[in-house]
Order: sequence, then structure tokens, then C-alpha cells
Amino acid sequence: MPELAVPTGAGVFVPLIGAPRLELPLGAVKVSAGFPSPAADYENKRLDINEYLVRNPVSTFFFAVEGDSMQGAEIFDGDILVVDKSVRPRHGHIVVAFVDGQRLVKRLFRREGRVALVAENPNYPTLDIGEEQELQVWGVVVGKFKRFGA
Repeated sequence: MPELAVPTGAGVFVPLIGAPRLELPLGAVKVSAGFPSPAADYENKRLDINEYLVRNPVSTFFFAVEGDSMQGAEIFDGDILVVDKSVRPRHGHIVVAFVDGQRLVKRLFRREGRVALVAENPNYPTLDIGEEQELQVWGVVVGKFKRFGA
């Protein structure tokens, strides 16, 4: 299988520019999470993962997740996040941010002069950003990869 990303250290990967297209079969019908449809036909549609998840290759990075503070947003330990630095971070976005040099993934809260990073797990407090703290919103999470045990 061709390599599609290269490691840059510390769990950060960048997509290879000019990576070969890797088109995988895509079912023409959505998979039912309820009762299956007996009318599901198969079609030769293809999906390129880079094309689907990477809108801006030059500004896209992959980060491995460590911890459980974002499980309410379906982000779990071991997932690989797709982070785009070209997306302008807005209130409500899930972001990768540096707070006093520590890299975190949290939901951005920015309203009425208050800036905070919110965990999606009630066991973790909201991190209000004070004037004495340095916050750098590094990029916006636009997707993720998840591998199951099989």
C-alpha cells in the first residue's frame, strides 16, 4: 500500500503532496443502522480518502489523540484527527490549541469577551483562558480516522 502521510514527530503527520490516488469501493447505498433495506444494489462508485478528508493538503496535519476528554464529541484515545490550519476557528469548532505551550484538543468557546476551551467529558473542567495565559489556536479539526479491533 502506498504511503499517504509522513511522520513529523510527537504523533503529528502531514499528508504527502502528490500522494497516489487511493480509490476504494464506495457502496451506492448508505448502511442502515436500523432495519436493512432489501433494495440495496451495488454500484462501482469510488472514494479517495485524501480527497474526502483533506481539502487543503498544504495546511492539513494528522494528530494522534491521547486521553478521553473529548469522548462526548466522538473523539477517543487512539483516534487520528485531521486538522486544517487554513480553516478560520470560530465559536463551537473543535480545535487543536496550544495553551502555555501544551497542545490540547478541545471545543472553542468565544462569546462576549470570554475565551475558553471546553472538554466534551464531564470529568474535565472548562479551561477559561485568562489574560496571563498564552493561547494559540493552531488548527480546526475537520475529520478523524478510527480503527476498530478487527
